[in-house]
Amino acid sequence: MFRGNCPTRLDDKGRLKIPADFKHEIDRAYDSQFYLTSRDKKVIELYPLKEWEQIEGRLAKLPTSNLAVQKFLTITSFYGQSVSMDPQGRLTISDRLRGLFNLKGEVAIVGKLNRMEIRPMEEFAEYVNANAITDEENDQLSDLGI
Repeated sequence: MFRGNCPTRLDDKGRLKIPADFKHEIDRAYDSQFYLTSRDKKVIELYPLKEWEQIEGRLAKLPTSNLAVQKFLTITSFYGQSVSMDPQGRLTISDRLRGLFNLKGEVAIVGKLNRMEIRPMEEFAEYVNANAITDEENDQLSDLGI
């Protein structure tokens, strides 16, 4: 499981160093293959390929006429990029994705259980500061047993 926020830097060649906490989990449970994508053009989602393939397996069982499924496939394919982690624990993010998501310098890699999110650090901090968990959301989480 990926958890927490591990700030890191993106170098001039677009290489993202996976922080040690997350690299340890990758070495333990996954291989060096990943799928980068987005659903909303705000956040890059980084899936170990094994996790992404589970999503693809569930999607393959759904009707091709389902418009939400088709939209999901179109959008995640548009932003999609297969990447491999090099022996130094780095992933190279394409120029196109770096430009679309304004990625440079310090970035946040945020653990989201079976995936990680990559965001510009400043934008991530602004989002967190502006979006505290509300009482209603706390009630919803309580109803879910959280």
